[in-house]
Amino acid sequence: MDPASLARLFSTSYDANPNVRLSGELEIRKLSTQEGMLSNLIQVIAADGVDVSVRLAAAVFLKNRIRRAYFVPDDTTLDIAAIPESDRVAVKQHIFPLLVSAPSRAIRAPLAETLRCLISHDYPDKWPTLLDEIKALLGSTRIQEVIAGTIASLEITKAFRYRAGEDLVKIVVPHLLPQLANIALQLLAAPPAPLTPQSPEIPLLLHNILKIYRHTISQHLSAHQQSSDSIVPWGRLLFQVVSLRLPKEVVPEDLELREVCEWWKAKKWAYACLNRLFIRFGNPSQLPKAMQEYEPFAKHFIVQFAPEIFKVYLQQVELLISGQEWISRKCQCHILSYFTESVKPKTTWELVKPHFETLVSRFVFPHMCFTQQHRELWESDPVEYARMSIDEYEEYSSPVSGSTFFLLSLVKSRPKATFLPILNFVNSVLNGQSSPEQKYGALKITSALVAHMVRSPSVKSSIEPFLTMHVLPAYSAPEGYMRLIAMDVLTSIEKHEYEWSADAALEPHFRAVVAALEGNDLPTRVQAAIALAEMVNLHESVRQAVGGNIGKIVQDLLKLSDETDMDVLNSCMEAMVEHFDKELMPVATQLTQRLVATYMRPAETEFGMTLDDVGSEDKTFASMGTAKTIRTIIMSLENQKEILLQVQEIVVPMVIFTLSRQSGQALELYENMFDIVDALTFHLRIITPSLWPVFELTYQRFKTNARDFIDEMLPSLENFMTWGQDVFVARPDYRAMILDIYTSVMPDEHLGAADRCVASKLIEALLLNYRGHIDDLLPTIIATAVAGIKTPDQVRSARVANLQTLINTVLYNAPVAIELIARSGPGVARQFFDAWFTQVQAAEGLPTVHMRKLSILALSELLKVPPTGVPDELRDGWTGIVVGVLHVLKGLPEALAKRKALEEAFQRGDDDSDDDEEELSEVVEEEDEEGDVWDEDSKYIDFLAEEAARMRKARGTNADEESDGDSVDSDPIDEELGYLSPLEPVNPYQAFKSALTVLQTQNPAVYQASTTSLNQEQQMFLIEVMQIADAPAAAPAA
Repeated sequence: MDPASLARLFSTSYDANPNVRLSGELEIRKLSTQEGMLSNLIQVIAADGVDVSVRLAAAVFLKNRIRRAYFVPDDTTLDIAAIPESDRVAVKQHIFPLLVSAPSRAIRAPLAETLRCLISHDYPDKWPTLLDEIKALLGSTRIQEVIAGTIASLEITKAFRYRAGEDLVKIVVPHLLPQLANIALQLLAAPPAPLTPQSPEIPLLLHNILKIYRHTISQHLSAHQQSSDSIVPWGRLLFQVVSLRLPKEVVPEDLELREVCEWWKAKKWAYACLNRLFIRFGNPSQLPKAMQEYEPFAKHFIVQFAPEIFKVYLQQVELLISGQEWISRKCQCHILSYFTESVKPKTTWELVKPHFETLVSRFVFPHMCFTQQHRELWESDPVEYARMSIDEYEEYSSPVSGSTFFLLSLVKSRPKATFLPILNFVNSVLNGQSSPEQKYGALKITSALVAHMVRSPSVKSSIEPFLTMHVLPAYSAPEGYMRLIAMDVLTSIEKHEYEWSADAALEPHFRAVVAALEGNDLPTRVQAAIALAEMVNLHESVRQAVGGNIGKIVQDLLKLSDETDMDVLNSCMEAMVEHFDKELMPVATQLTQRLVATYMRPAETEFGMTLDDVGSEDKTFASMGTAKTIRTIIMSLENQKEILLQVQEIVVPMVIFTLSRQSGQALELYENMFDIVDALTFHLRIITPSLWPVFELTYQRFKTNARDFIDEMLPSLENFMTWGQDVFVARPDYRAMILDIYTSVMPDEHLGAADRCVASKLIEALLLNYRGHIDDLLPTIIATAVAGIKTPDQVRSARVANLQTLINTVLYNAPVAIELIARSGPGVARQFFDAWFTQVQAAEGLPTVHMRKLSILALSELLKVPPTGVPDELRDGWTGIVVGVLHVLKGLPEALAKRKALEEAFQRGDDDSDDDEEELSEVVEEEDEEGDVWDEDSKYIDFLAEEAARMRKARGTNADEESDGDSVDSDPIDEELGYLSPLEPVNPYQAFKSALTVLQTQNPAVYQASTTSLNQEQQMFLIEVMQIADAPAAAPAA
């Protein structure tokens, strides 16, 4: 098809008639694989006489076609026709001219993505001239060609950004960065041209150039970039852009448009570059051990550059607070981030210290106050305001979030110098003639600092008087936002478990919360609900007061949840259900019905949408919260089987509805559905007919879009096998599904070691629960597990789990299993037994009670194997089985005792919270060191850097070299306290005695050799084991 006809075809993309659009799309799809199609498409994109919308549609199609079919792997299972070579050549030849002639940013964007795809696959081997072409564009005297050169430079940094650091360093840094810096400096050196509306290309070029530099320093800083030849010109450029005063004429008047205009994007990237240089590479006291190669640069940077950055940033703040300059929100966030990071190092703290009170009172405080934008949102969209007030601290591009982090850094890292002065400032605002908007800001600062206030002996005693003087009156303030912030302060107090002097001091706050829950202001009602949940969790007096009115409170929460779809309210409901399960039991079914209706509501909107169409992230989180609350109700009905059966019939349609859908939104909810099914099946201990479709759907989702959820599927699948045995015995297809999951996961390179552990546990449940019913599956199970013996997993936990699978096959049918393993290959049986006995003899080789019992019982089954069934390669070691069993039995009582201690500790709810509180208190009260601060956050960053370095090293290491050594992971395998092992009722002592009797009868020679080879200690223990087996009361059965 010629270019003109192709242009007419693409014009149908915008036709008002949907039938015309569909016909055109089908025709385009039919033509897409024909040779010459892309060559003609290039002419359409380049044609000035073609409508811009058609050129855009053609550019988007080109991008998608290149991304999908420029490189087609040989082993792909997708039906993709590769792009013909002639079209590939044409695209590469014309991509730069297309970028140069593109009439708008909208068309340049898909063309830039097309270029990135070409670079990723062809550079350098198939496109050796790329850098020369880019340099030629950058050296042009035509501004559009220079813009195309910067776009190409940006795309090459994006293409190599996440590859090994050396690639980017070798390609971009020495060849392009010096030229880009010169271009930018020349643009700024020719006033007034850069700052006139007639030069819109200038800020675009600066934006691209600074973004390129930021990408090059994202992970690494090359030796060239550390040198004065590079850091000086780039530093000069960054300072010039940050300090640039922009006339009103060159930026939009509308503030929202100004935020995203090219000039402020350029300034944003300048701030981002300076911050990255300091935070990642230029701060020696916070430099992780894995990055010590940058220490010389860091020591130089913090002395020579960091003070200049602080000086320039401080000047910008002064211009802002004096009203002489406007600064975008993201730029203010970068300034606050730099100030925050400057608190810990001694060198920069000395710069911040004289100014921190001014920064808090004049820069931070205005961000914390109630603004006109807040007021407009409060009045126009209360639900959105409520959502914003909850999530504001988590929005890292928000100045409120940046201000809060700066305050917390001050009081945490330099408490002696900053804590009380900041609190004094708060009191001065609250005690003075401040406006309600300013008092809101003071209380917001208070809420942020509560964690330090409640653990500071010098401040803690003043909290209740403070609340009485400033928070109690705010509950009844005429301004709704004051009532809201008062609730927020109370919520923070409760979250940090403040110890009230008496219930009487808490009581007026509780009354205010209950009143606010029934008020008119929706944001305040939401905050009151959160506060009430915290109070219920902590105070018996509150629980007693709420208990008599719990029905109405739950109804209020449900109504509020329906109004807002906020997931945080489901946490509040969960707290009510947890603490008032008995009171709510009579209405459990009605409550569940209401919650299921709330969950399903997004799927039945007035537009007839389904869950597949719902794109709201907030609604998805709300649905997650509702599902968690339903699960909490199920857990509370553990001893009420009749009610639980009714609840199950209400909930199962919701589960089926969700698992029947495969959209991204539904996928987010799968984990919650699997948790609900686990809770239902575990507490009912029966599988009703209505639940079997859920089992089938679980398998279907595994086979389609939810293979990564194998860990979340495991508990419910185990429950189906444990308590649905009659159906499983009658349904070979169900057993085959479990086998298919196992055989699919084990060799899958895209899944991790944890997933292989889960698959091994799943097949173990099948082997343990269906002895005698899966003989036909045993060869496949053994063949799959033997592959893991021949090529051991790099991760110890996965190796052990795979070994346990083979041990389970021995327990299932020892003669058949041993024969199948021996037939798997020369020496495989010996390799398996060596690995097994290594685990048996190792101090932590069998770390759980279940593993010990499994080995005892499986080894006992081996003793029953007839002499003719023992493979020749194993005969020499057969007499060591008795010693192995005795060794495992010897450690069984200790393993049982450890498990019991863990269970008791779990029941007590032991945790480390007290230690955490003491550590935080010590931080607040310790004497300030004027030196560098190295705290928990610093240690965490250090840990992340070490992990990243370890992973990079592991990617470059041959796996074969590691297989002989220690495991990649050395984490202990912990006891699973919630696991109900099918071996639990089996007495291992009696099983071993019975096996010895069989051995003595059918293989007396081996019996004689096994028992006479025991040393005196082992013989005495064997006698003890026989006595325990004969005891009237069953021995510790685990």
